[in-house]
Amino acid sequence: MGEGAVGEPVRCGWAGSAPEYVRYHDDEWGRPLRGVTAMFERLSLEAFQSGLSWIVILRKRPNFRAAFAGFDPAEVARFGDTDVARLLADAGIVRNRSKIEATIGNARAVLDLDTPLDELLWSFAPDAHTRPATLADVPATSPESVAMAKALKKRGLRFVGPTTCYALMQAAGIVDDHVADCWRSAPQREHGAD
Repeated sequence: MGEGAVGEPVRCGWAGSAPEYVRYHDDEWGRPLRGVTAMFERLSLEAFQSGLSWIVILRKRPNFRAAFAGFDPAEVARFGDTDVARLLADAGIVRNRSKIEATIGNARAVLDLDTPLDELLWSFAPDAHTRPATLADVPATSPESVAMAKALKKRGLRFVGPTTCYALMQAAGIVDDHVADCWRSAPQREHGAD
């Protein structure tokens, strides 16, 4: 493992452009995430990110959490027209009617699942995953993310395409795409770097 500028550890190339990215990369991204509410939040934020830079979502995440009742699916599922109007007027979040309505609909679909959301999402973890050597080696989708998207859509969820699902898999640690020389890569974590 090398070091970056002025003794900084080497990180995945995307992680150094903003302090929020550094914290997110070092403390969250790629770490195994469990729990229905935690996974519903991650799924929802990945959907809101579609077409935008992740830094926009990351900077607005506290506002999203407040606006969407901490992403508790049971609470969000009860949202109605008044809540949609409130959310559309909230400059602290991404005000996109389709994504707002999809998040509410997705919460309802999550409540109707026959398997907890986190278990369903983790069921698409690949049997084996090759660590990317560089950012250029990181795919946008995988066969598992395509299958996950299909399964979620079949269950009534929206804004869950294969690219969004792969980003979720990366963020939630279902796949570990920290590049080979990143200090967060699994072999280095196993040797006490955590």
